[in-house]
Formats: sequence, C-alpha cells, structure tokens
Amino acid sequence: MTMLKKFLQYTLVILILCANFARADNQSIKIVFVGDIMLDDLPGKYIKDGNDPFAAFSSLFKAADLTIGNLECVVGTTGTEEEKPFVLRAHPRVLPVLKKYFNALSLANNHSGDFGPTAFSAMLDLLDKSDIKYFGGGRNLQEAYSPIIFDIKGKRIALLAYNLFFPRSFEALEDRAGSAWGEDDYVREGIRRARHIHKADIVITYPHWGWENEKIASANQVALAHLMVDSGADAVIGGHPHVTQNIEIYKGKTIFYSLGNFVFDSFDTEDTNTGWAVEMTIQADSTISWKIFEAKLDGNGIPRNNGQIKLP
Repeated sequence: MTMLKKFLQYTLVILILCANFARADNQSIKIVFVGDIMLDDLPGKYIKDGNDPFAAFSSLFKAADLTIGNLECVVGTTGTEEEKPFVLRAHPRVLPVLKKYFNALSLANNHSGDFGPTAFSAMLDLLDKSDIKYFGGGRNLQEAYSPIIFDIKGKRIALLAYNLFFPRSFEALEDRAGSAWGEDDYVREGIRRARHIHKADIVITYPHWGWENEKIASANQVALAHLMVDSGADAVIGGHPHVTQNIEIYKGKTIFYSLGNFVFDSFDTEDTNTGWAVEMTIQADSTISWKIFEAKLDGNGIPRNNGQIKLP
C-alpha cells in the first residue's frame, strides 16, 4: 500500500509539472519574421501557374501566432513607372497567397512607390479589400507612422516600420499616400507613442536600411538601431541589403540588421540567395528568445527551408 501511495504521489507531481509546462507554453507568443518578398517577375509567374512560393515554410508559419514580412513591390495594375533602375509591380492575383500566410506586411521600402502615390493608394485599397493588414505605409503621414497593434494572450504587441533607402519621394505626407521615412525624431516619437499611448507591452521595429550586398551593418544602421533600443524598442529586425547581416545584442535587446531575401529572383550569389526566417518567442514574463531558419532561394527566387541554424 505504501509503494502504491508513493507511486500515486510521484504520478501526481509529474502531472502537475506537465500541466505547468503546458500552461507556460500556451502563454508564450511566437512571431515569425521574414525578409524581402518580391512577387513580380519569376515569383509572380510561379504564383500565376498555381504554385505556392511559401509552401516550404508553411508549417513554421502555421505554428506562429503572427507572421510578418516586407512586401518589396507594388501590388496592382495601374500607375506610371518612376525613373529608377528597377521597378517592381505584382499582379493582384498574389494577394490570396499573402493572405494565407501573413498577419501583416510592411510597406516601408524603396519599391512600394515604384508606380507613384496613386498606385500606392490603389494597393492599399486592394490590401484592405483582401483583409491584409499592413504597417509602415498609409494614405497620409499619420497612417504611415502609426503602429500596428496585436492583442495576443494578454499582451499588446506593436510593430513599426521605417524606410531609410532612397528615393525619399515615396515618403508619406500630410496629404499624400506613401511609406514612413526613418527620421530620428519620427522613430523616437513612434516608439514613445506605441509604448505610452497604445500601451504596448512589446515594441518591435522593422527598418528597411543599409547598403546592398554588405554583410556587416553600416555605422548609420548601428546608430539608428541603438536609438531605437534607447527609445524603448524590444527588438530591431531589418532588411533591404539582399544579404543577411550581423546580429548584435545591445542593452540586452537583439538587433537583426538584415534578414536578406526571402522571395526574390534575379540574384546569382550564395549570399543573395540565402535568407533567414526568425522565430521570436515571448514568454509570459516578457523574456524573449530566438530561433533562425535558413531559406535557400532557387532559380525562380522561391525559398526552400534548410532548417534551423545556430545564431551567428
């Protein structure tokens, strides 16, 4: 009888521990961030032919509470091309694929305005009609600089996106649609408002910055990333250089300077065809941990999942 009682006691302890672990896991929040998503050209044809460019990462995305990416093109059929070396515009047929996987998309980049502010506004209408949330861009300055807020498992999470790569003519104004430009004062105020006006528990910035093909962040990137953390950001997750860049821990906060390309064709080097999907886990006590999954892009600019890799 004594042995049976001990066995039952041990069993009860194990069950309680398992229940506590399960409860803690249920309270954790997972957010997956990916880099630049360009759905013109070969990726656009891939979708037109009935294929899914995100299929290799679908299980990672589905396990997340939020999935966030940077939409590195206009979506639409209207507008006039800007005078620049490359202009990128995807057909609206790509929207159901984006809706399937992404909770929100950043529009703060150097290609969202490739066909002018009228086409940018038309894209916002298409995104709204498809119920696809976006941030870092809007119909005016106030909308572009407003954070997107998610309430998940008792926490408020704010996301802010800024573009810092020219042309600055894509910038939103009081009476013009466009993206959020990363002026220091706007960044400080945006983070302050997210924290104190919107009452966010976690604030994440998602800047578009740096020099293409450079594996190490520039001094300007470092200065702005530090400003973001000093202003109250809990994490900084960057893109644009078309390659992954270094990771820094500053004042206990993680800075990913660039996640590289995620869906993007016309690149021909190992570095430009390698990107990261990063999984951020926020615990109930607001501690944050990270996992990195490597994306290898094929000749169509479509990623395959190379699995988890160690933090550099």
